[in-house]
Amino acid sequence: MPATLYLVRHGRTMFNEKRVIQGWCDSPLTREGEEQAARVGRYFAHEGVFFDHAYASTLARTHQTIEAITDMPYGREPGLREWFFGAYEGERVDLMPARPWGDYFVQFGGEGEREFHARICSTLREIMARPGHENVLVVSHGSACREFMLEWREGKDLGYPDVPGNCSVMRYAFDGERFELVRVVEQSEMRAVLGE
Repeated sequence: MPATLYLVRHGRTMFNEKRVIQGWCDSPLTREGEEQAARVGRYFAHEGVFFDHAYASTLARTHQTIEAITDMPYGREPGLREWFFGAYEGERVDLMPARPWGDYFVQFGGEGEREFHARICSTLREIMARPGHENVLVVSHGSACREFMLEWREGKDLGYPDVPGNCSVMRYAFDGERFELVRVVEQSEMRAVLGE
């Protein structure tokens, strides 16, 4: 029977609101972000979804998010961190070039796309390959979620020209070798399901 990965983007942050590049630097969740994360927790409870393991990146915005979703203990994984943008960290989003970024940020001390893509994909594969990991919650970041979706879309139109929304849920089936993107649930759908 396939295992299931629930990959969640963190809630809206102060830097998201101010349109500041946050990569490996951090900013706290806004009140809206806290509400989004709590809604994910209510949605999982409504749907009868429970987890045997939970993980977040090493950045505080994912900790705030996962702690609003569940009260279970969770691991902190450096490999789940957002793309590192080097000298662009903390600058205005308007300064970023259009995607695809490729190796653009390497010249500024950041990560190249292939390096980042490999880090995210290998970290999630390694987590899901651990014994007893049948139903796993992971909270990560926008570009991280996008790169993983691109890896496993298998020709599907994902409907995401950029990144999934804050506190969206991406459900993947994992057969021990491959991931399959089963469903993406955005905040608007959660509100409808919960009658909010």
